[in-house]
Amino acid sequence: QVQLVESGGGLVQAGGSLRLSCAASGRTLRSYDMGWFRQAPGKEREFVAGISRSYDTSYADSAKGRFTISRSLAQNTVYLQMNSLKPEDTAVYYCAASGGVGRRSPEQYNYWGQGTQVTVSS
Repeated sequence: QVQLVESGGGLVQAGGSLRLSCAASGRTLRSYDMGWFRQAPGKEREFVAGISRSYDTSYADSAKGRFTISRSLAQNTVYLQMNSLKPEDTAVYYCAASGGVGRRSPEQYNYWGQGTQVTVSS
């Protein structure tokens, strides 16, 4: 099975930037569609960004233009570059892997990381 370990979360001021990393082990990322999700207190987990085996990318409207998802097969790692952060971006961020077709629903993903806290202060 694939294991996912996230890092890069923290506390930043509004307008700042943060880069999240999701390191995979056990299997190559060539086998998976990958996605980033987030969950704020009292809210359901929501899709943020995704990248397919063929490197097609997709973004939530709230993330488009500010966030960039990428993957490095050499490092077996998926990244989420977050710029122009807003207080409403505050949430626990999760990376996920899908052995099938991963799109915007959490149910389409088989494996999940531990989550990393992102807090944006005003």
